[in-house]
Amino acid sequence: MTEPMTHYWRIRATLPERFGQPCRVIARGRMNSIQIEFADGVNHIVSRYAVRRLPEVSAP
Repeated sequence: MTEPMTHYWRIRATLPERFGQPCRVIARGRMNSIQIEFADGVNHIVSRYAVRRLPEVSAP
C-alpha cells in the first residue's frame, strides 16, 4: 500500500506545471530541505516552504 498524499505544491515560480498538485514527503533533511514525490513518481528535493499540508477531511 502506498502512503497517502499529505501535502501540496504551492510555489508557482518553481515547477509551475506542478502548482497545486498533491505530493508526499519522503524524507526531511538539514538546512530546511525535504524530498517530495508526486503521484506520477517524480521526486524533487526542495525547501520546506514550497509545500503545505492538505486540509484534513473530516468523516461524516
